[in-house]
Amino acid sequence: MRVINRFQKIIGFDRSMALASSALTALVPLAILGSAVLSDFVHYDASERIIKRYSLTGAGAEAVNSLFSPAESTNASVGIFGLVFLTISVLSFARASQRLFEQTWELKPLSVRNTRNGLWWILTLGGYAVVIGWLSAALGGSGLGLVIAVGEALVTVVFLVWSGWILSAKRISWTDLIPFSVTAAVLTALYSVGAALYLPRLFNSSVSRYGVVGAVFAMISALFAAMLVLVASAALGREVRDELSRIRQGQRPSDNEVRQQWDSVVDQTRSRWRTAREQVSHRRIKGADH
Repeated sequence: MRVINRFQKIIGFDRSMALASSALTALVPLAILGSAVLSDFVHYDASERIIKRYSLTGAGAEAVNSLFSPAESTNASVGIFGLVFLTISVLSFARASQRLFEQTWELKPLSVRNTRNGLWWILTLGGYAVVIGWLSAALGGSGLGLVIAVGEALVTVVFLVWSGWILSAKRISWTDLIPFSVTAAVLTALYSVGAALYLPRLFNSSVSRYGVVGAVFAMISALFAAMLVLVASAALGREVRDELSRIRQGQRPSDNEVRQQWDSVVDQTRSRWRTAREQVSHRRIKGADH
């Protein structure tokens, strides 16, 4: 009950969509820029990595290649406007992630005052992506699937502990973040298995209906599911940490406390359902008037 209540308090579905939207606007241009810059030194192609990672074929693979690959006649240099836009996008993603930890751990929001730590986190995110990509590229053809999964999970645990610590401006101790990071790493690994099976179908069906923009729809759907896993893991990790603290202190919840938590969850669910129904009815009335 506490996990569900925590998820509702942080408005889990809205937070997941906000993270997915910020990730899309930040990671797509960052991936294109990274491909353009790194191609002068090593063979790095963001679209190729995505296609191989999720075994995309046909129209889905072509759409991803068109989305991430700049035109052949395009200069790889970045103008001032493009650099400013990219900086704002990645910082927006960092602040969206920061708000997840602040809301889940009930901390005072720092907003732009935590920009320096947000920049450090963005650099670490790039390093995390490089390490994960290297593990897949170096061990992918050796048949060591389990080794790769374990290695990626360990790297993810370390990265998520660092993320919560740096984005909270060091207000959350790393030991308090371990339940969240372990939960998120395990659930992310399970999500990756499901995504590898479902994403090719999603990309192909979206592209066949909407063209290249269908790849964007498929990406935002995949990112939403990934961020939903992350947000749910944050709610679960926070409550697991609190429960471990209660166990160490010898505390046990009373029956009245459990009933109050259940009533709170039911009341919030009913309130959101009534609000959604009122919004739908209002839109229907406006549509009928027009």
